[in-house]
Amino acid sequence: MTYDISNDIRYIGVDDKTIDLFEGKYAVPEGVSYNSYLILDEKVAVMDTADARKTGEWLANLRLELSGRTPDYVIVHHAEPDHAASLLALVREYPSITVVSNAKTFALLTQFYDHDFSVNSIAVKEGDSLSLGRHCLNFIAAPMVHWPEVIVSYESSEKVLFSADGFGKFGALDVDDEWDCEARRYYFNIVGKYGAQVQALLKKAASLDIRTIAPLHGPILRENLGHYLSQYDTWSSYRPETEGVFIAYASIYGNTAKAAQALATLLRSRGVKVAVTDLARDDRAEALEDAFRYSRMVLAASTYDGGIFTPMADFIHDLEGKGYRNRRVGLIENGSWAPMSGKKMCEAMESLKDVTVCGHVVTLKSGFKSSDQASLEQLADEIMA
Repeated sequence: MTYDISNDIRYIGVDDKTIDLFEGKYAVPEGVSYNSYLILDEKVAVMDTADARKTGEWLANLRLELSGRTPDYVIVHHAEPDHAASLLALVREYPSITVVSNAKTFALLTQFYDHDFSVNSIAVKEGDSLSLGRHCLNFIAAPMVHWPEVIVSYESSEKVLFSADGFGKFGALDVDDEWDCEARRYYFNIVGKYGAQVQALLKKAASLDIRTIAPLHGPILRENLGHYLSQYDTWSSYRPETEGVFIAYASIYGNTAKAAQALATLLRSRGVKVAVTDLARDDRAEALEDAFRYSRMVLAASTYDGGIFTPMADFIHDLEGKGYRNRRVGLIENGSWAPMSGKKMCEAMESLKDVTVCGHVVTLKSGFKSSDQASLEQLADEIMA
């Protein structure tokens, strides 16, 4: 399969289908791609490299497309190892190549690798450009999308935005699936905390005539670009994408789970769209995705060691870290002798920006009983208010 952008802009990236956890944390059952591109002109530019897991395959792709030519430049948009770990192999194979990036990137590369990449280098800043002949790269700063050194570049002749990790998604390129789902999971878990910085980049991009978006993960985007830009605007503005309720529960003996499922049934009977997650068993990255996707959320957790049962405590830590905001939240707690999870969850949620916590908390004492139904009804009324 070919993923080339044009005759002059060639795809030289690789799929990784053996990786189990992206960044050592996120399950990627469909693998991931490490995208890299080659611009062939009077001067030849390599656009990023690949993870060390795929250095040999990536170099083979590069050599094939070079057809004996020597690359003049390598552009490093992002210093994270899944994109820059093959840089050392590249400069050793082509010692005359010039590394192009910004000052922060060169500092980070020195921290990762025992090599001074600044010896044969060009340090660029926003507004700088690099002519390759017919093609010209224009550099745009994108700090904290999602690392501080990130830059993106706009190739003006073919109107291509090389967007670094922006607009990326999980999944190898030969996986035929919907962009939104895995791009959303990728965004909120990898980039999500930095919505303001993404908004700043979107404003810069709005002034460009973009025909193709070439990210560092996932498919090259060529059609319906308005949809992808709109999704990123929604996500980075922390606006709900779907009207409905996301219910996340952490249950020890199944009683809190029964209450969560009963609430889901009740809400669905009222025509509400509902998603439910078992935080002890389901993918927590997907749970985080759904927390940001839906307009409302209910947290249901047992009391544990005088606090919150650990799967829920871990999930709340993720919500805090990713900047969860602009939502209404309801609570269900359980405790056999001293229910405390509701109080602790409330404190955590009220510390977040623009989060409204429902005044009514459903409190279970050990089991979930028919007498608890009225309390669920009250929470259902309040969460949808």
